[in-house]
Amino acid sequence: MIIRWLGRVDYEPTWRAMQRFTDERTPDTPDELWLLEHPPVFTLGMAADPSHVLAADDTPVVQIDRGGQVTYHGPGQLVAYPLMDLRRSPLSVRGLVVALEQAIIEYVADFGINAQGRRDAPGVYVDGAKLAALGLRIRRGCSYHGLALNVNMDLAPFARINPCGMAGLQVTQLRDLGGPDEVKAVADGLGPCIVQALARASEKVREGG
Repeated sequence: MIIRWLGRVDYEPTWRAMQRFTDERTPDTPDELWLLEHPPVFTLGMAADPSHVLAADDTPVVQIDRGGQVTYHGPGQLVAYPLMDLRRSPLSVRGLVVALEQAIIEYVADFGINAQGRRDAPGVYVDGAKLAALGLRIRRGCSYHGLALNVNMDLAPFARINPCGMAGLQVTQLRDLGGPDEVKAVADGLGPCIVQALARASEKVREGG
């Protein structure tokens, strides 16, 4: 898997680039992991209820083609987009989700942070507060979109939505939990963790685990 750091990039052009990559890739195209930040934006999944946006104010709201409800992206949040061909992987979609969650759980554990996933609500949580959101799209047997890990950001916009469609859901971030506070440093650490977690999960499936 090729890891690419894209820096801070606008949401919609990046989304369109993921779609193009997915549509144009061949059976031999290497999988890629895009790591980046977005300027402030609320995004709504395909079946999202717009009423979960309580007060957009001047923040753009973009309806997109991933699963899930509404979330917020902004500076200080690390976004990771795994562009994978699942037709050549042993992982199911659920297996991919769990592996991505596990990568974050293992990464933050190095900083003494005890995080968990939830079967009923994809993402990563610390003491009930959401640390990372996760939403994927599978098209032509390939994945795009991905996860968003709060690192060191203004969390106030989350109060203007029901995060992931859950009213009153608290959110947290690495800085406030005693973890690192620089997005690029987190990207440098988490990227290899994601690649390794995907490889381990794939190997476990191949071995019948």
